Amino acid sequence: MRPLWQYLQNYLQPNHALTQQVGFYPAQASVMVLFTDAENPELIFTLRAQHLTNHPGEVAFPGGMWEADDKTLLDTALRESHEEIGLSPAAVKLLGACKPRATRAGVRVSPFVGVIDPSIELVPSPDELDAVFRVPLSAFRAGIQTRTDIFSHAGKSWHVPAYQHQGYEIWGFTAALTSEIITAVFNATDEVLPIE
Repeated sequence: MRPLWQYLQNYLQPNHALTQQVGFYPAQASVMVLFTDAENPELIFTLRAQHLTNHPGEVAFPGGMWEADDKTLLDTALRESHEEIGLSPAAVKLLGACKPRATRAGVRVSPFVGVIDPSIELVPSPDELDAVFRVPLSAFRAGIQTRTDIFSHAGKSWHVPAYQHQGYEIWGFTAALTSEIITAVFNATDEVLPIE
């Protein structure tokens, strides 16, 4: 049977949809949504350091703001992943990209999706992170959602799940993107995998 993350083909945009962009990206960022290539794939999350000015102590995907030396937003995601968790860009097998979306602060974020070997050691940079951790996809299927948050902006409202795993709380932007991706995986696999 294929790993769960391989069922994302119909959901993801091809890599070139975002990687061919070259130029300046004011108020733009990108993140890496990383799966481990394991029998029970995991998603990689980070816990932002408490001393940071922006979003201290929040769970996020590896990533950050575009910088002038980054030729593309993919370069940004890979560079930030290397800086934050010590992940070599060469160790990432790219699957594709999600549609860009805006944060509540108005930053346009481009998520890229990739796969890494589960044996790779990921080490959080103390300058930016307090922890890096993994959540098995089976945990989401088993049910780790603790509540639903409602966010409103410009007259529109969004219902976003919040998750708890081993003391970590995943909420807000990160939870919304997580929910979108795991929903795509589970909707594609319902016919081949039992629902726990």
